[in-house]
Amino acid sequence: MSTATLTRTSPNRAVLRTELRLFGREPAGLFWIVVFPTVLLVILGSIPSFREADKSLGGIRLVDAYVPVTVLLAMIMSGLQSMPPVITGYRERGILRRMSTTPVRPAALLGAQMGIHGAAALCSAVLSLAVGRIAFGVPLPRHAAGYLLALVLAVLVALALGALVSALSRTTKISNAIGSVVFFPMMFCAGVWLPVQAMPGALAHIVAYSPFGAAAEALGQAAAGDWPSWSHLGVLAVWTLLLSGAASRWFRWE
Repeated sequence: MSTATLTRTSPNRAVLRTELRLFGREPAGLFWIVVFPTVLLVILGSIPSFREADKSLGGIRLVDAYVPVTVLLAMIMSGLQSMPPVITGYRERGILRRMSTTPVRPAALLGAQMGIHGAAALCSAVLSLAVGRIAFGVPLPRHAAGYLLALVLAVLVALALGALVSALSRTTKISNAIGSVVFFPMMFCAGVWLPVQAMPGALAHIVAYSPFGAAAEALGQAAAGDWPSWSHLGVLAVWTLLLSGAASRWFRWE
């Protein structure tokens, strides 16, 4: 990252532009965040049994239940698998330390990374909703405002979790290891292997207190036309505050 480039224009804007360009040069990251969740939805939706109403899901089809799952999968990929290695890599190579001697502050880079990965996750959500509607007749969320609120909170909690992983990891290898350990439980809670609606009562109750379990429930309720339960929204808000506070407490620029 060139210091001269950063100082010619607004520092924060220059950082954002540079990070966006670098992100666009990583096709793997773009694929796993933006494309893969929708590809998974298409594969699942192509299974005939997934397009039949299921009484255990309240009469909806499995493909209907998996749209919010793929939306959350993009956020998990973005927050746990894509963002932490970038930030820890900058710290490991001394880029954050060198930035402290320029008009740009390391916080600008962290903000740019969170903004870019959050935007990528939201683009993936729009793509999943569009493909689900066009290819499989999945209704668009009936309570748009409630769905949008749950979506934004889910993005924030995913980024806060990624920031905490970045804070706890001194090297890229460590961030990959921690991200992988957290990744699979979060996917389970989001309903990747079993939709939250189909989980047994006790398990569903426990999962609902996890960030992505609460997000799955909130998105499902809004998709069905109801305002998301305040308890689920509250769980998302509390997790966002706790994870953000922990990340801020333990984050080191060097």
